[in-house]
Amino acid sequence: MKTTALALVVLTVGLVHAQQTRTKESPAEHHTAVTDRGDQAMGFSHEKTTHHFRLYKDGGAIEVTANDPKDIENRNMIRMHLSHIAQMFAQGNFNTPMFIHDTTPPGVPTMTKLHDQIDYQVQETESGAKVRIRTANAQALDAIHAFLLFQITDHQTGDSPDISQGPSR
Repeated sequence: MKTTALALVVLTVGLVHAQQTRTKESPAEHHTAVTDRGDQAMGFSHEKTTHHFRLYKDGGAIEVTANDPKDIENRNMIRMHLSHIAQMFAQGNFNTPMFIHDTTPPGVPTMTKLHDQIDYQVQETESGAKVRIRTANAQALDAIHAFLLFQITDHQTGDSPDISQGPSR
């Protein structure tokens, strides 16, 4: 009797888990969850800031600006967050984007493995900051582009998926 009851509990738990796994959130629910987790992880609101992800021939960039040029608080939070992100990424730590997106973004395993061959440089802008990402390693470059393309799609920024020459140094 105990074996049958235990088997039923295990079967029920398995079925519930399988049902939860099959139940996917809608694209709108997913975007809301990404935005909510992003606001939590970054310390500033997506509603008061604008994100852009750029693909360049030597890597790319993550850019964040405060929507209101007079919003010093968000500008400073952006600068602090992107400085922290650049340090973490340089060490091969991508926990923040994995938390925000609730998955391992494409490119992250390779960027983690080749972290010492990728340069992350923070540059302050008038209303925020950007992280310029560069590499000379072809495998790391492909990973960076995959990572940034995922960001464009998952954050729904509308940024171009095309690879451009990039800004002059």
